[in-house]
Order: sequence, then structure tokens, then C-alpha cells
Amino acid sequence: MGRVGVLLLNLGGPDELRDVRPFLYNLFSDPEIIRLPFSWLQSPLAWLISTLRAKKSQENYRQIGGGSPLRRITEAQAQALQEHLQQNGKDARVYIGMRYWHPFTEEAIARIKRDGITDLVILPLYPQFSISTSGSSFRLLEKIWQEDPALNRINYTVIPSWYQQPGYLQAMAQLIAQELDQLPNPDSVHIFFSAHGVPVSYVTEAGDPYQKEIEDCTALIMQTLNRPNPHTLAYQSRVGPVEWLKPYTEDALQELGAQGIENLLVVPISFVSEHIETLQEVDMEYRHLAEEAGIGSFHRVPALNTHPMFIESLATLVVDSLDAPSRQFSEVIRPTKKVKMYPQERWEWGMTTAAEVWNGRLAMIGFLALVLELISGQGPLHFVGLL
Repeated sequence: MGRVGVLLLNLGGPDELRDVRPFLYNLFSDPEIIRLPFSWLQSPLAWLISTLRAKKSQENYRQIGGGSPLRRITEAQAQALQEHLQQNGKDARVYIGMRYWHPFTEEAIARIKRDGITDLVILPLYPQFSISTSGSSFRLLEKIWQEDPALNRINYTVIPSWYQQPGYLQAMAQLIAQELDQLPNPDSVHIFFSAHGVPVSYVTEAGDPYQKEIEDCTALIMQTLNRPNPHTLAYQSRVGPVEWLKPYTEDALQELGAQGIENLLVVPISFVSEHIETLQEVDMEYRHLAEEAGIGSFHRVPALNTHPMFIESLATLVVDSLDAPSRQFSEVIRPTKKVKMYPQERWEWGMTTAAEVWNGRLAMIGFLALVLELISGQGPLHFVGLL
């Protein structure tokens, strides 16, 4: 084995308020985010959406300090992983490839080539696989590989998902237990798992395994925790009029309040780093909704960030992958069947969750609505809650 590299994949986020609009433009320019019948519409539509959403998004980022901490935390995770690997006899270099902001995936690949990496492990920082997160990054990497024959000299392997990794489960259980033990009557606290949602069509039409993996992950964490606490799984970040995975977090909070639940511990199950959806959406928006629903005690488990047990679990994944047969971009192998990384050809339109965007089946209507909004300052987007 030659020079070993690890590529950590993540979404990315604006470092400063001035980065919000170009970050959103990059997000909405991804055809895996908004699938349109005509490719020439992609850039104009991305420009319109990013322009219209910039002010609202900037305000959200302003509430958490003026930018996303995702890059800083991911860099700390990469450094911790590299040190752990080297301390345990694996001379590996760890790189970061963000999908929609610096350091971009393309920048990471350029560094990997420059450093002469010969064996590469590609590890998404998403425990559960979705076509909207890991799948989008894998598609980009596949394109980069196809356009640069020099990359074929690199032996690479892809880790599609890793929510079953014992060290990850133990780290999650440990964080939950630490929070529970600080509360009065810890065994009676209701544990509330909140995962980022996806449109139902992702699962029913595109075969996305995300919902199953989230449900399995929740069960495995509760099994590892081994506490008697009741728990609920719900999905956050729903946007627009189409159906997303249920129950919705806001609805589940109201239902728990109506049941008389007073003590709640929220677990952000699909996130391993603090970012806008934990710091602003959960800590601010959902906390307020919970209080309105009569839930007086609202607490949250912190994201894993650089938790030592979590970093050790990532290192184990890397080492095991170096010793196992390689997996390619074109497909991922699962215990029961092969699952395409991307939507099937018949599923030509759709929206991802990571971007907080509308369903692709309404893309043309949405495009006209955006134009109307620009001209009149009013329009149907107010009705569906996009502005």
C-alpha cells in the first residue's frame, strides 16, 4: 500500500453572511437538488431562489453568530481523525470535500493528486445514506473521475453509510446518557429523535434507503442506550406543499405536548456536527414550538463533533475499508440488495432535503411564481411559506 488518504464529505455552509447568497446559488444549481426538464433553466432558477431566500437565510445565520460553524468543526474532525490514525500506525492524510462551499470537493481532489495519494477512502459525514446527501457527492466524484484519467491511478473505496458502526452507536448513547443524568427523574424523560426529512417520493419512487436507515439507527441507539425512556422519531426541515416523511417534527411536538409530556430531550440523529439546523432550527424554532405546546423542559443532546469515541469509530471505518474489497461510485452494496446511488431514470424530477427546497414536480410552477414575485413583490410563494 502506498500513500493513504481519507476524503471526508460534507454539505458545507457559508462562513460569513456575505457567503450566504453564493452558497445558496451553489446549492440550487445542483440538479440533484432541483430536477428540471430543461437543463438551461437550472442557473436562472438557482439565481432567483438564492436571491429571494438570501435575506431570510442571512437572518437565520445571524442568530447563530453570523455564519456556519460547519467548516471549523469538520476541519477539527479531520485533524482528530488524522492524529488518531497516525497514533495507531496508519500514516494517512485526511482531506475535506464540501459539496456547496469551500473547501469544495474539487479542491480536495486537487490536493489529493498533488500529494500523490495512491489509496483513498471516501467517507461521507452522513451516518445514513440518502441520494440527496452522499449520493449527490458520489455523483460529483464520479464525474470528476471520468473527466481526469490521471485519477484512475488512485485505488479508492466508498463507504456509503455507517450508522450501524458500534463506536458511533456507543458515542451517541453516551451523549444521551450524559444529558439524561443531569435531569430530574431521568428515566421518565421523553427522548425525541429529530432527523432531516426528505420528500416521500424519494423513498417510494427513487428507492432511497434513508427512511429505513434512520429508523434502524434510532432502534440501534435505543438498544445501545439500554434505558427505559419512551422515545419518538420525527422529521424536520419540511418546506413547501408536498408530502415529506412523517411525522413532522413540529406536529410531533404538539402531539407530545397534548399528551402531557413535560420533559423532552432532543437528539439530532442525522447530524454529526453543529450547524444551522441544530443551533437555529432545533434550539430556537423547535424550542419555541415545544414551549407553546406546553413542554416546559426542553433539552438537546449536542452533536458528536470531535467526541473521542466518534473519532475512533471513523478511524475503524477507514482501517476496515483499506483491508476490504473496494466499492465504486456507480453503486453501493447493501446486505439485502443493490441500491442505486442516484434516482432511477424514470424519476426525473424531485427535490432534496438538505437544501430546504420545493418538490421538483412543481419546479415549472415555482419558476413562474418566482418571476411574479420579483415583479409584484407578492405571490404564491408567500402562501407555501418559501418567502
